[in-house]
Amino acid sequence: PRHTPAHTTQVVLRSTPMFGVMLLAAPATVPVARFGARRVPSVAKPTGTLTTHIRSARRQVARVVRASIQEPETAAAAATPETLPAVWNEDDIDSIQFASDPDQAAISNKAGAGATMAAPDWLTQLNRLWGGNSEIPVADAKMEDITGLLGGGLFVPLFKWMTESGPVYLLPTGPVTSYVVVSDPDCIKQILFNYGSKYIKGTIAEAGEFLFGLGVALQENEAWKIRRKAVAPSLHRRYIELMVDRCFGPCAERMVDLILAQAAVEPDGAKKRLNMESKFSQTALDIIGISVFNYDFKALTSAAPVIQATYTALKEVETRSMDLLPTWRLPEPFLYAVSPRQRNAMDAVAVIQEVTSKLVEDAKKMVLEEEAAGGAEAWARDYLNDSNPSVLRYLIAAREEVSSTQLRDDLLSLLVAGHETTASVLTWGTFELLRPENAEQLRLLQAELDEVLGDKPFPCFDDMAKLPYLERCFHESMRLYPQPPVYTRRSVVEDTLPHNLGVIPSGQDILVSIYNLHRSPASWGPASQQFEPMRFGPLVNGQPNELNTGYRYVPFSAGPRRCPGDKFAVLEGMAIWAVLFKRVDMTLVEGHDVVMTSGATIHTRDGMLVNARRRERKTSAADSDKVNWAALKPAKDIGKGWFEKGIETKGGGSKCPMPFVE
Repeated sequence: PRHTPAHTTQVVLRSTPMFGVMLLAAPATVPVARFGARRVPSVAKPTGTLTTHIRSARRQVARVVRASIQEPETAAAAATPETLPAVWNEDDIDSIQFASDPDQAAISNKAGAGATMAAPDWLTQLNRLWGGNSEIPVADAKMEDITGLLGGGLFVPLFKWMTESGPVYLLPTGPVTSYVVVSDPDCIKQILFNYGSKYIKGTIAEAGEFLFGLGVALQENEAWKIRRKAVAPSLHRRYIELMVDRCFGPCAERMVDLILAQAAVEPDGAKKRLNMESKFSQTALDIIGISVFNYDFKALTSAAPVIQATYTALKEVETRSMDLLPTWRLPEPFLYAVSPRQRNAMDAVAVIQEVTSKLVEDAKKMVLEEEAAGGAEAWARDYLNDSNPSVLRYLIAAREEVSSTQLRDDLLSLLVAGHETTASVLTWGTFELLRPENAEQLRLLQAELDEVLGDKPFPCFDDMAKLPYLERCFHESMRLYPQPPVYTRRSVVEDTLPHNLGVIPSGQDILVSIYNLHRSPASWGPASQQFEPMRFGPLVNGQPNELNTGYRYVPFSAGPRRCPGDKFAVLEGMAIWAVLFKRVDMTLVEGHDVVMTSGATIHTRDGMLVNARRRERKTSAADSDKVNWAALKPAKDIGKGWFEKGIETKGGGSKCPMPFVE
């Protein structure tokens, strides 16, 4: 059933003065009645007292924002996901028809979430939450749930409310903000594919502007399109191949050598209480430094303040996007003086910008010196400089007329997003593989590594295609722990969601919950929250993506804003795991709880601690130990029919939805 039986939803707000505004003193009660096959809440008038100024201003609001799940009455409203293209391609970027209203498309737009108490649009939010008639199911969110989001993992209560309210529901988060939370695969496809014409990134673009500046990660519409067309081609096939051989493998080997050296000096040959979350983060930073900037941070062996700075800045981005009272919109000098949290965030951004600015200037000098010596353009025939194949070198030598600040912001996007996301997937995937209930999955992984790699220190690019189970493990980690777990969007026009799940009004903020989508029993069966790499079907079917899973698996987003670095991330993670699990045996530290929290990506609260020692590789497997990979099926019971449904050929087979730029 899509909806639960009738019940009463309450959003309780404490009576607290804010800038002369008295919030509601009593609960706003929303009785939800069952009407046919859909739930239609009849919203009671709010009780409590508002100041005279608020009552006066409220009477002047002509438009009340409403959400409806009524039957569509027009052809446009009846549009289904089948009208969308099957796949997004980079060549389609110029065909996007961006929203015509520049105020709706601008990052500085204050409509929806994040509006200040001084802005008139927060009154519209009050009308909608407590005086309007919202017919999308409302989450049964208590005040303690909402305030708890700011210090913990947003994605966890979102999943709880999905099980109670269905795949699309309204989440009021205070007098200033509300979100429609979307977890249905067809709805998610529609929202992500219609970037620019119906939706923009919205809240996260506003909250993250202090960190990403004009970078490609959070720019909107035309500004984003220009930067996307400049940056995406740098991640071409030959570049990825070279990074696997020159960068991914050697950096992973450096990490493992360090771990085993520390273990060797221990009396029992085991390194105790090793925090693998830190090791993965350091290794990923070294990889991003070399591949993007041609600079080795040496984070594994020396202090790297940029790691802590990145975490601090990203946590601030997430916190800003959900702030009940967005004080971060106040002038920065004032915030720096009075708020320790904002001061820490601004100091962190200064560290990151200083590092990236210096690397940009150093690379520019290098290119100028090569041009003066002659022959600097020879690399352009293959889009690759053999001595310096970095993204930064590519962008500078492409002779695009952009400022150093623009280059810095673009590359800062890759630095921050690139090392945080992969490190988090590796952390949680390793945690799953080391859990006792997943011993068989770990055995299969190590058997494949021994069989394919033999005595090789690390895999080369050609080896990657021979390690399908390893790649399945990485995809299963991204399914259970997507990075980031939630995307934000803001509607710029009214849009009807598929399956009569709701009408999204213009200006509404949205949370696209990939965490909910990936863990929903409706998407992946009764064992949806268990780690099982073979749930995607036989290995011969290839690897999962949004196309061949019917948008039940969307780890890299979809549509125009799909991550162009998907292959980079997957191959990087595979290389690190290949070296680690081939050479190191690990066990989880007994008594240490590995707890999820978030800072834009899913982090641990207190680290992911292991005991590590050198692994003795089996030189030859007995016939009874050999794996019949072609006949391999899930080691766990994932439910009848779900193995066959893992990868659906009607969704595009195993073809990558965003092929390499040749």
